[in-house]
Amino acid sequence: MAKESTFDIVSEVDTQEVANAVNQASKELQQRYDFKGTGATIELKDNSLTLMANAEARVNATLDVLQSKLVRRGISLKALEADEPVAQGKQFKIDAVIKEGIDQTTAKKISKIIRDDGPKSVKAAIQGDQLRVSSKSRDDLQTTITLLRDFEDAPLQFINFK
Repeated sequence: MAKESTFDIVSEVDTQEVANAVNQASKELQQRYDFKGTGATIELKDNSLTLMANAEARVNATLDVLQSKLVRRGISLKALEADEPVAQGKQFKIDAVIKEGIDQTTAKKISKIIRDDGPKSVKAAIQGDQLRVSSKSRDDLQTTITLLRDFEDAPLQFINFK
């Protein structure tokens, strides 16, 4: 009998790279002429970000600078969930979160895609904030990975291919 092959689907973000991107964006905000006197700042606490500036357009531009630094650092923008700008006194604020892990609804969507569109021998099991995908055929697992490469809801990584 053939041994069953597996791999895990996770959604992880390198927190050090996020911190580096935030530091780079903060330095750029301090140095750029068009941000002088706008009070544009970015704060990172755990996986939550707070962007502040004195105008709605400036806080949106601050978000654009941060997004460009995240992309340059290899972090998918699917992991960044930013709210709309909110006026707070004389400042405008955007709260953002770096999403890690696969929540239950996303895991169910991925599992449904595997069931509906993937090879019939492939099985997916939800295990906390990740999915374990198994099959007797390694080729079917490769096909499944190819199928999930363009998943829109979260950045996915495929690890522990055995």
